[in-house]
Amino acid sequence: MLKEFKDFAMKGNLVDIAVGFVMGAAFNKVVASFTGGIVSPLIGLLFDADFKDLKYIIKEGTMNDAGEKVGEVAVLYGDFITNVIDFIIVAFVMFLIVKGVNKMKKKEEPAPDPGPSEKDLLMEIRDALKK
Repeated sequence: MLKEFKDFAMKGNLVDIAVGFVMGAAFNKVVASFTGGIVSPLIGLLFDADFKDLKYIIKEGTMNDAGEKVGEVAVLYGDFITNVIDFIIVAFVMFLIVKGVNKMKKKEEPAPDPGPSEKDLLMEIRDALKK
C-alpha cells in the first residue's frame, strides 16, 4: 500500500499540480500587495479615504474604556472590491499563461505527414496494372 501511494504521489501530474499550487499561492501574495499597496491607494484618492477602510455602517458602535469602537455592524465593501480586483488580476495572468503554454504546444507538434497524394496513388495503381 505504501508503494502504491508513493507511485501515485510521484506521478508527473500530481507533482505539477503541487508546484502550480505553491506558485499560485505565492503569486496571489504578490498580487494582493500590488492591489493593497498601489491600486487601492490610487482608487482611494477618488473616495478621499483608504480604499480598504470603505464601509457602509448599518449600526453605530460605542466606545469602550480603551477607546476602541465595539458593537459596530458594517458592510466592508472596500475590502470586497479589493479582493475582486485581486481575482481579476490573477485570472488575467493565468489566462495569459495558459494561452502562452497552448501556443507553445501547438508549435511543438510536428505537422502530420500528408502521405502520397491521390494523383500519386493513381499513378502507382496504373504502373502496377501495366506489369
